[in-house]
Amino acid sequence: MDNNTAAPAVPVEPVPEVPPTNNSRRRALTGLAAVVVLCGIGWGIYEFVIGSHYESTDNAYVQGNVIQITPQIGGTVMAIMADDTDLVKAGQPLVQLDPSDAKVAFEQSEAALAQAVRQARTLFVNNSSLAAQVTLRQADIVRAQSDLERAQDDLKRRQALAGNGAVSKEELNHSETAVAAAKSTLAAAQASLLAAREQLSSNQSLTDNTTVQEHPSVLAAAAKVREAYLATQRVAMPAPVDGYVARRTVQLGQRVTAGTPMMSIVPLNQVWVDANFKEVQLRNIRIDQPVKLTADLYGKKVEYDGRVAGLGVGTGAAFALLPAQNATGNWIKVVQRVPVRIALDPAQLKTNPLRVGLSMDAEVDIRDQGGKSLAEVPRASAAIETNVYSQLDQGAEAEVQRIIAANLGRDEAPARKAPASVTKPGAAAGSQATPG
Repeated sequence: MDNNTAAPAVPVEPVPEVPPTNNSRRRALTGLAAVVVLCGIGWGIYEFVIGSHYESTDNAYVQGNVIQITPQIGGTVMAIMADDTDLVKAGQPLVQLDPSDAKVAFEQSEAALAQAVRQARTLFVNNSSLAAQVTLRQADIVRAQSDLERAQDDLKRRQALAGNGAVSKEELNHSETAVAAAKSTLAAAQASLLAAREQLSSNQSLTDNTTVQEHPSVLAAAAKVREAYLATQRVAMPAPVDGYVARRTVQLGQRVTAGTPMMSIVPLNQVWVDANFKEVQLRNIRIDQPVKLTADLYGKKVEYDGRVAGLGVGTGAAFALLPAQNATGNWIKVVQRVPVRIALDPAQLKTNPLRVGLSMDAEVDIRDQGGKSLAEVPRASAAIETNVYSQLDQGAEAEVQRIIAANLGRDEAPARKAPASVTKPGAAAGSQATPG
């Protein structure tokens, strides 16, 4: 055998290639982690430097006074002079009621006042008459006493002569009868004087320290006239403030009673924002801190400047219609929210008006901690007021004085002018045809 003969070759299996490391993926994950860390660091720096100086919430809504218009007397609706979305001014009539019942009651009160004045006059006149009666009764007593003394003297003389037979027994009996009659006359005169004095005293007790105009019965009747006069003015319901009409429910011809809601007036220049902050956000919120607000109605392009006007004294759950009952076995803690009232700038409201119930975003600048968390002094003036209703009785006093003067026997007073609201306004009649 030839040792130089080559051996057959053995087949070699190929070695699998090892895939190269995915360096791009690793770099991407590393970069993403770095971005997250940098964002976290940036957020922490922002929260420490800027974010910690503000408290914000999107749980905020516009609130305002919703003034209900209700009648002060009952009646039938004759005209409706304002409808939903209408702008009204303070003092403008909104609803007109039928004035017939009020007019009749007013005339009855006038008659009652006139009668009270005449009755009071009678009391003062009777004082003079009764005083004269007392004087007359006193004169009757003096005359009766004189007659009694004369009869007694006559009886004594006859009694002295009766023993000598100079005076008959019949004459003596006549003298005794005269004395008895004189005593009876004196007793009657004294009783009449006592009755006259009692009647005079009783009459004077009704007139002492007063005049006809200030007599209690006259004052009571005058108060009824003022009340009836007010009723004639209240048939027309004025707007108490400037605002917009909302929720009109009254209908033409409806019979309403006192206190029936008919419509509402919303003064949009007096709205505010109630921002509901979490209880943990209230630590640094103080009164008078500045607030930046935006409304969903206008978006971020319109920003309102406000200030914290006050913090609520209870959470929303505490004043809910059905408060939560936490004293149970299945209890889950829920972070509570407290309403914070934010006052708005009237000039900004005039430029960009808001509506009640709109959503707002509020951000409070809490850097200034010098304010208080609760008010420490009472409000110095009324939060909202109107003088519309105080002007309704301006003509009542003149009407009372006219009736009193006319029944005191003085010169005839000028003719009474019917209250303005008693007459049916032409404008109201025109409004009846307007569909509500």
